[in-house]
Amino acid sequence: MAKRCRALVLFLSLGTSISFRIPGNPILADGKYYSADPAPFVANDTLYICAGRDEAPNGVNDFRMNEWQILATPNPSTNEWTHFPSIAKPEALFSWAIRGKAYAAQVVPGLDGRFYLYAPVSQARSSSKDPFGIGVAVSNSPTGPFKDLHPQGPIISQSAPPPGNTIQNIDPTVLIDDDKRIYIYFGTFGQLKAYELKSDMITPISSTLTNIRNLPGFFEAPWLVKRDKTYYLIYAGNNAGPDSPCTPTSYHACQAYATASSPLGPWTYRGIVLDVVSSTTSHAGAIKFKNQWYLAYHTADADGGGHFRRSVAVDKLEFDDSANPPRIKKLQQTHRPKAHSASTRNIALKAKATSQNSTPIQYWIKAVNDGSIPTNPLPPEYWSSYAAERSPQKSTLTLTWNTAVTLSGAAMVFFADQKVGSNVGVAPPAEWHLEYQDTSSQWVKIPAAYTSKVSNTPEEIKFSTISTKVLRAVLTASGSGNKFAGVGVKEWLAYAPTAS
Repeated sequence: MAKRCRALVLFLSLGTSISFRIPGNPILADGKYYSADPAPFVANDTLYICAGRDEAPNGVNDFRMNEWQILATPNPSTNEWTHFPSIAKPEALFSWAIRGKAYAAQVVPGLDGRFYLYAPVSQARSSSKDPFGIGVAVSNSPTGPFKDLHPQGPIISQSAPPPGNTIQNIDPTVLIDDDKRIYIYFGTFGQLKAYELKSDMITPISSTLTNIRNLPGFFEAPWLVKRDKTYYLIYAGNNAGPDSPCTPTSYHACQAYATASSPLGPWTYRGIVLDVVSSTTSHAGAIKFKNQWYLAYHTADADGGGHFRRSVAVDKLEFDDSANPPRIKKLQQTHRPKAHSASTRNIALKAKATSQNSTPIQYWIKAVNDGSIPTNPLPPEYWSSYAAERSPQKSTLTLTWNTAVTLSGAAMVFFADQKVGSNVGVAPPAEWHLEYQDTSSQWVKIPAAYTSKVSNTPEEIKFSTISTKVLRAVLTASGSGNKFAGVGVKEWLAYAPTAS
């Protein structure tokens, strides 16, 4: 019975909180609650993580976030956590905010022993081009209840001081330095600003904003932290392209970092903290707790998870003190034990996928054989040849195995947002077929009854058994002249005669 208990997530209701034990990341994994944008903090010998709650229905590609929640543990290594499901809602906390948009917030233990919640919300009435503003609430407890500290409105917005703020004001991060001076950073979409706050935690000391530079690929989610004498700025980065250190597509983000010797910079880029995770967005926070550093981040790894149904994970963060300044070692994610895979004939999962013509940067070649067939995919979840007015007429996808495999069938699950025969958008291919490479490295066309039907259920195309190391699909786009639609592939399956 003890072994069974350790393998399961056990819940014990404690009033407005739930205590449980997890077998590994993510922390909330059963799909009852999703969590995102983690912001860790320490109080009362406890590690807390403030997070938003993802509530998008399955298949809906939109952020549905109506409240914040908190996770707490006396020791992450024990895997014992307490969940406070709802600590605040935007419209209930701030009378000037609309419902929803409970984006990345941070709870900061103040110098006065109280806890300050910095939260980006959308204003109900605003003349600004972008209505987002950052509000501040305060509580005597790390889990609330919180009360608006500045009820007249946000402390940061396009119309709140200091002047010169034209960005979308989300993703606040606050650091109280060793000398008790307070700094706040905020921004997104490649624009990051900062300034110093007075001891009241809300008022700018100066009327001048600091524009933060020298952060290659900065997209969003800044996190400011200090270790010894070095300041670290961790952020979600995306500089997709052939030379990108971590983002294969324009939809992906990884966690990069920079260092400085002062809290407002200047910053020097240092590298990658966390590679691309299973969700397209990436948001993280670093914290020291009981002489060990940790990184809290989110993924799409929970049951029923996705890019808009994310879940918080936490792992140890290590430093290399032989470097000057000390560098952050790239984090290796840990996961729950996986269930044994069911037997399958699909051996495309063991192959390397490539495309002959260059893949547009928003699409991911690895999506064609990752074992996933999403109903409503984002571009990284399928491969496509779509390149606006320059989509090619022919494309070639290739699967390559390390050793020869035996195949007797295949299936291709197409993505399309246009009808058959269209010359715009992404449409079913006008024609496609498979070829394999024989022992003399010659390409041989495989006779079969090919179909371009769009369906989320793979339909096997059977053919006479072959042996090969390389299989390719030649895809002809619909259209004519010099204008063709793109071709999209959610998944390509290659079947062996028997399952293994």
